[in-house]
Amino acid sequence: MGSTTEQRLISRRGLLQAGLRGASALLLAPAALQAGEDRPRPAGEPWRMRLSTSSIHFMGLPIEKACERIAALGFEAIDIWSAHDGCPHLDDVLKRLGPEGLKEVLSKNRLKLYAFSVYQGGYARYAELLGKAGGGVAVQGSAAPCEPSELSARMRAFLEGLKPLEELAEKHDSYLAIENHGSALLDSLDSFKAFVDLNRSRRIGIALAPYHVQARKESVEKAIEISGRQLLFFYAWQKEPGKNQLPGHGPADFKPWLAALAKARYRWYVNPFMHGHPPAEEMAEALAASRDYLRKSWEEVTSRAPAAG
Repeated sequence: MGSTTEQRLISRRGLLQAGLRGASALLLAPAALQAGEDRPRPAGEPWRMRLSTSSIHFMGLPIEKACERIAALGFEAIDIWSAHDGCPHLDDVLKRLGPEGLKEVLSKNRLKLYAFSVYQGGYARYAELLGKAGGGVAVQGSAAPCEPSELSARMRAFLEGLKPLEELAEKHDSYLAIENHGSALLDSLDSFKAFVDLNRSRRIGIALAPYHVQARKESVEKAIEISGRQLLFFYAWQKEPGKNQLPGHGPADFKPWLAALAKARYRWYVNPFMHGHPPAEEMAEALAASRDYLRKSWEEVTSRAPAAG
């Protein structure tokens, strides 16, 4: 191959080029992956569970008061909902606060912005607001269900149809998470597999709702495993009525789910969730119990496998 001196020069040049490529990749990486706990975690580093919750739980309060409640409960971040069930929060932010006003409210309460849930209104309506407020994950549904024989073709077409939203996410340094739902294209474990196999975008991923996985009598742990690094949002949500949808209230053991998240090196938040609208004080009490249950469950998981990443 040449003299020893030449080999050393080539090796040195290769290392320098690799270093430059690495630095360029870091500069080009999304801001959410450069900052704090959202960075890719080194192998062997213990997984840290972080908690967020959704503003719709306090939809009867103005967004400022909802943020105060969520922060007072010890959650690190917030998922702000658009008009599902009449929740006013995201449209109020869009029309009244704007991105700077939202950042001020979040800063005052020491909350991070995790997500916008845009089941009503769609991502495009709120993309600029999300980006200017700091970026995050936008959550929406998929499409109508199909026959198993059509799954690959339909999923490919669905992902192709997301291209304009992918471009918006790239422009505004954000992500789009597609939720699994009953009677929808993204629903079964097979559909999770098709999604992950066909998705080539770093800006698009999955919002996993265990409620709907349980409704199909399929494995939540397997859904997490299949989703892998494409998992962008995790609802801590079980298929039970009323407040029993929340962790620690219904019968579901969340420890295997948390262990699966740790094994998958999930880098976002665990988001306790329910549908239904108890009064604010009752909701706060229920969420506090869920928070404590998840923290205790996480401690048990990590004490068994402290190096799980």
